[in-house]
Amino acid sequence: MSWHFTGAMSPARLAGSLCATAVVIGTPAYASETSAQIARIQAEIDAQAQLISDQNRQLTEQRALIDAQAGEIEKLKDIRDQILAEIRGGQRAAAGAVGMPATGQLAAVQAPQGVEGLPARPVGEAPPAPRQELAEVAAIPQGMGVLTPKGTFIVEPSFEFTRSSANRLVFRGVEIVPGVQLGVIDANDADRDSLVGVLAARYGVGDRLEVEARVPYVYRHDRVTTLAQRDASVTRTTTLEAQDIGDVEFAARYQVSQGLPGKPIFVINGRVKPPTGKSPYDVNYDEFGVATGLATGSGFWGVELGGTMLYPTDPAVIFASLSYLYNAPRNINKTIGTVPVGEVDPGDSINGSIGFGLSLNPRFSVSFGYSHSYIFETRSELGATTQHSNALQVGAMQMGMSFRLTPRMTLNGNFEFGVTSDAPDMRMVIRLPYTF
Repeated sequence: MSWHFTGAMSPARLAGSLCATAVVIGTPAYASETSAQIARIQAEIDAQAQLISDQNRQLTEQRALIDAQAGEIEKLKDIRDQILAEIRGGQRAAAGAVGMPATGQLAAVQAPQGVEGLPARPVGEAPPAPRQELAEVAAIPQGMGVLTPKGTFIVEPSFEFTRSSANRLVFRGVEIVPGVQLGVIDANDADRDSLVGVLAARYGVGDRLEVEARVPYVYRHDRVTTLAQRDASVTRTTTLEAQDIGDVEFAARYQVSQGLPGKPIFVINGRVKPPTGKSPYDVNYDEFGVATGLATGSGFWGVELGGTMLYPTDPAVIFASLSYLYNAPRNINKTIGTVPVGEVDPGDSINGSIGFGLSLNPRFSVSFGYSHSYIFETRSELGATTQHSNALQVGAMQMGMSFRLTPRMTLNGNFEFGVTSDAPDMRMVIRLPYTF
């Protein structure tokens, strides 16, 4: 290569010309490289923007899924609260209506003796259920159970006090005009108190079957005042006391229906009562045939069959029961005073009750009801004759309460007040079931 210069050119001007030429020659390559870098950066920006868009879409989908799951959880909580309330109500009501303590079952339920407490959902918003109560619910495989859960053992000590009084006036003679009588007047005033301590045990054989045994110890105190007016007035007061084991009982209960929400629960029960206590015919008598001791048992075998209906309707449980008690006749073959006593057929009885239980909060519930028993006449062979007693009507108003002391222990109280002349004045039962 050769360079040709025309004219004179200074060194400085020559250098400037060379630099300008170099710049003109290098500019296209540099621009191409810069454009490639910008394209790569733009591609990365577009990729990041697409990634962020995809993540925003996924977050939106997850948020919608979380909202849907939260709605389902709220629905499940409402169903759980309803089932818990009906379960607690059934358990406590069954205690009263079936003749067993509430298991808590029922807690309650338990009502007349036994179906333990009653509905346990308070008015207003239900508080979170304790973890122990959720464990009890989980132990019920299907529907609601009002009896002792399978494999559960419950020991129940109880204390019972009964007060009975009777006033009787007998006139044997002739009434000439009202207020003027010729004859003999006998007046009788009797006050009878009994204290019974019972140790009961229940065991859940199956999901809807339980068995129970009860062993009572009886203390009785009777005070009888008799006024006889013949030629002169004679007043005699007799005080009798006795204590011994009473009649033990063996019972079984089976829940027929599963107890689905909105449906009644049916329970059938059977009870056997052997004459283990001291019979009225085994106490001592004087020469006039007047007892000088007190009995602690009936003296006859008894078999009872019955059924109970429980209808949970939050926050209450309606209960009703009906049973028949058969007392087997027995040949006494004993002379009391001067009268030989042969076969005695004690009267059977038909027993029924109805009422409701109401929950005040998750730990405390109350129940109110009425029970009535019709006792058939008793037939007794006395010497060469057969005597028949009068039939009895025994009615009582009932009130019960249940308070959960701990997850395993409940305090139950039942009170009865007689409303017929044949019923005891009052009866109080305090029970303390403990679940193992």
